[in-house]
Amino acid sequence: MRKYIFLGSLLLISMATFGQIDRTKQPKPGPAPEINLKEPTQFELMNGLKVMVVENHKLPRVSLQLTLDNPPILQGDKAGVSDLTSSLLGKGSKNIGKDDFYEEVDFLGATISIGDQSAFASCLSKYFPRILELMADAALNPNFTQEEFDKEKEKLLTGLKSQEKDVSAIATRVQLALAYGKNHPYGEITDETTVNNVTLADVDKYYRENFVPANAYLVIIGDVKFEEAKTLVTEYFTPWSKATPPSFSYSKPMDAQYAQVNFVDMPNAVQSEIAVQNITELKMKDDDYLPALLANRILGGGSQARLFANLREDKGYTYGAYSSIRDNKYSPMRFSASAQVRNMVTDSSAVEILNEIQKIMDTPVTEEELNIAKAKYSGNFVMALEKPQTIANYALNIETEDLPKDFYKTYLERIEAVTLDDIQRAAQKHLSTKNARVVVAGKGSEVLENLEKMTFAGKKVPVLYYDTFANKSEKPNYDAALPEGVTAESVLLKYIEAIGGKEKLEGVESYAMLAEAEMQGMKLELEMKKTTKDQFMQDVKVAGNSMQKQVLDGDKGYMIARGQRKDLSEEEIQKIKEESAAFPELNFLVAGNISLEGIEAVGDKKAYKLKITDTKSAFYDVDTGLKVQEVDVQEVQGQQMSQILQLSEYKEVSGIKFPFKLSQTAGPQTFDFIVTEIKVNEGVSPADFE
Repeated sequence: MRKYIFLGSLLLISMATFGQIDRTKQPKPGPAPEINLKEPTQFELMNGLKVMVVENHKLPRVSLQLTLDNPPILQGDKAGVSDLTSSLLGKGSKNIGKDDFYEEVDFLGATISIGDQSAFASCLSKYFPRILELMADAALNPNFTQEEFDKEKEKLLTGLKSQEKDVSAIATRVQLALAYGKNHPYGEITDETTVNNVTLADVDKYYRENFVPANAYLVIIGDVKFEEAKTLVTEYFTPWSKATPPSFSYSKPMDAQYAQVNFVDMPNAVQSEIAVQNITELKMKDDDYLPALLANRILGGGSQARLFANLREDKGYTYGAYSSIRDNKYSPMRFSASAQVRNMVTDSSAVEILNEIQKIMDTPVTEEELNIAKAKYSGNFVMALEKPQTIANYALNIETEDLPKDFYKTYLERIEAVTLDDIQRAAQKHLSTKNARVVVAGKGSEVLENLEKMTFAGKKVPVLYYDTFANKSEKPNYDAALPEGVTAESVLLKYIEAIGGKEKLEGVESYAMLAEAEMQGMKLELEMKKTTKDQFMQDVKVAGNSMQKQVLDGDKGYMIARGQRKDLSEEEIQKIKEESAAFPELNFLVAGNISLEGIEAVGDKKAYKLKITDTKSAFYDVDTGLKVQEVDVQEVQGQQMSQILQLSEYKEVSGIKFPFKLSQTAGPQTFDFIVTEIKVNEGVSPADFE
């Protein structure tokens, strides 16, 4: 029982004819244009709220941005309280209900969003007074109810559960925890336990302690008069009680003592997640701020950067490789160079990333590379000036980052002034290979042997082992001996016996199944019908409308997706035939071409792994014999992607056990289909396959 996903791509080609231009040469940069950023007019309320107003009457629109410039907040054993607070804010207030709030904002063609440390609104200038009032009311007088809290808490827990097998999500979690430490705001882990520790009272307390005006800035930009803005802000925000957020103490994040691989075993991974990272301190007011950004751009800031050229263009290890560096006035931050790579080249990819980092530290970049990086940054800067939110951020940065008033007016000049030596000095200061953590989340049985042999700069790089929550662990054991006499055939027979026995299964001529899941708040319906006559029908509906339908009737079939019908190819028909049987294991026994690969962990259980085809594996619980997982590996746009189907909650129907929960994962998305009905030898007719 599985879904087939057919992916396609659309290539759009644009052609233009130009004059005689030599495109082999990088254009020479011209003089930096003069940047005219209108300085905001400012005032401050008695409660500490600082307000900046920038009048711009070109368009009849106003944007509002409220920012709480608080230090990072450590949530501890109640990690998740900030997420829950954010999800409960912006849903009306004590003065206006959620539905009425949403309806009015929508009617006025406006936008209002509120988080635990910020708020944003945008509207036509004629509605500015009312939108400001609504935003202030929702931000300062939230109506936290137990009903809404329970809903949002369940959503958060569901999201965390969906990440249990998500290699990318787990890799990011471990990378941050190892970089900053789990007792640091940027490294602490939100899990089911910490979320369940949070009560509605905790949300209210967190809000009252941290959503305060001491470090708050309100930036208003657009078609509004300063005096009008001042009058309205004074009226609506003066009730905000004067208060200062609590302070936290936490250890300063530090680099590893030596270069090392930090490995997380993910048995379901079809490719490895690699991040080479180190800790550095970078602030916007630092002299090397722009050189550090440009160095990162050259190293891994896009498709023209070195990492991309090396790992994708030259060696074909990955679909993309990138790096990032961030500034922060409160804490040291993480430099990271990362890629998703094929299992077989995991160690080689890690070495190449380290090589590129070392190269930019040791050898000056080229003039061409620097010019391209400058052009990218300058172009992005100029384009960003068209957005009111950008202007708001710039005004805010000058105030909060202790920047000179002309920081952005001279931005392009200072970019143009960066030299090759500046780039190298910034790289040497902010990047590291000597103290780097090479964090790898991947399938240990396929990648660990080579990782343990990895060397860099003539030295072996030691491997340390961590679990999915960044706790130190023992090296995984992949040599667990198979019990004597266990074969692929015995595993299949045990499964057949566990769900009802061969005689029962052979008595099934057809069955029908209905299941439901949720997708972004909408109901997803799955209907499936099968017979022993190579007949198969699967219909996936969203909100009652068919999204994808597949039909096979013997030797012919078709698929309908988004209203477009396509006849199935012979190859597609054969594949569906192979796997659309009511109980494929009966066919596997006859074919005799299934191999036993070993024992692997599936969740907290051990399972026998059977290789079904070159791309598909099935896993059967060692103790119960029940099938618990199927993994199908597909190549999509040069990247290997695994489709994982987990089967659980077996229940008996007509003397046969069927899984009543089917969890389908493809990429970052997981759908939990709950079976609502199964019919054996009824509910199926020839018309279903027409």
